[in-house]
Amino acid sequence: MASGDRRQHHNMVPLAALISRELKSEKMEKPTVRYGHAAQSRKGEDYFLIKTDGQRVPGNSSSAFTAFAIFDGHNGNAAAVYTRENLLKHVLGAIPRGLGREEWLQALPRALVAGFVKTDKDFQSRGETSGTTATFVIVDGWTVTVASVGDSRCILDTQGGAVSTLTVDHRLEENVEERERVAASGGEVGRLSIVGGAEIGPLRCWPGGLCLSRSIGDMDVGEFIVPIPYVKQVKLSNAGGRLIIASDGIWDAISSEMAAQSCRGLPAELAARQVVKEALRSRGLKDDTTCIVVDIIPPDTTVEPSTPPKKINKFRTLFFRKKSRASANKLSKKLSAVGIVEELFEEGSAMLAERLGSDECTPQSTTSGLFMCAVCQVDLAPSEGISVHAGSIFSTSSKPWQGPFLCSDCRNKKDAMEGKRPSGVRVA
Repeated sequence: MASGDRRQHHNMVPLAALISRELKSEKMEKPTVRYGHAAQSRKGEDYFLIKTDGQRVPGNSSSAFTAFAIFDGHNGNAAAVYTRENLLKHVLGAIPRGLGREEWLQALPRALVAGFVKTDKDFQSRGETSGTTATFVIVDGWTVTVASVGDSRCILDTQGGAVSTLTVDHRLEENVEERERVAASGGEVGRLSIVGGAEIGPLRCWPGGLCLSRSIGDMDVGEFIVPIPYVKQVKLSNAGGRLIIASDGIWDAISSEMAAQSCRGLPAELAARQVVKEALRSRGLKDDTTCIVVDIIPPDTTVEPSTPPKKINKFRTLFFRKKSRASANKLSKKLSAVGIVEELFEEGSAMLAERLGSDECTPQSTTSGLFMCAVCQVDLAPSEGISVHAGSIFSTSSKPWQGPFLCSDCRNKKDAMEGKRPSGVRVA
């Protein structure tokens, strides 16, 4: 018995050693993130964000994440500049403190919705009329979370050539669901009319004449142009992948597949330049063109992708291109079959009650015993908070007293976005 005890004691590992092993193992399993950026300006209304020192827990380097974003402004650059400077802060402020990594990632989609709406609300209070698209990406280990309004885009190119889009374009011309939503909320969708009754240009929303159905800012149009983002969260396999985030100056010129193919084999910085070059070659500099390329690289990959040779025999190029396409198509089918990218979350509803969900499972964040508005994050006394579900015809909840809660100002904005009551700009 005593010898057994001794054997057990001999096999025990100190707690400090176990923690050290866990940290070392976690560090080894994390991918390397490399990135590059390129742009050509025509209007000076494209802005971008690259933040490499984000931390889920301030002061804890093991809780690091990276953030990337593109903001394509219109009617001036004020909204794009304001959003670049404030959006991340508002998103992080909407996540309860003290969460572990998995809980933090689960809370992120809802926090992105709150952060986008708060940024829009705060910017509109300044009385400026410009607006901006926003495509916002957070990379935490193998998990990629993307939130977007407007028509900038983020695509994912995985090993083997499978290209998938992680955003939805909110253009009235292409998005039937958004046209129907805007019309149901009190907006009018149509083209510009010229003398003689002829209609020209893309579909726009009136008042305002914006061709997007979602944006941040734009206080001179109806509030049915909402800042509520489409959000998608995916987990990559340990093969990694490449993200291409770009403004519509790129996507109006080349397709997602063309963008991915044009820069394969190049390191991130050169890849971003190549995507911009391809767009300019195809269409010229008709608009601001901005591109960020993010490579999520497995930890055991130490060699950078080799740069393709500048001159290749044309016949040989055609032969190998056909062969590689066939291989890529076969591999793409295999990848989709085994699920090389795991989808964790996807939601694009423009209804705030649906996007903020319920606090049945997640306790409402409190400060000094006061409730907090789920959007603008101001403290509320219990009697002041209005449930996001209260009186909503879109609500699936039969408990209007159930959280999350909104302050009266954010509740007014929610009603206006859903076409229940005009707020700010009144629609005839």
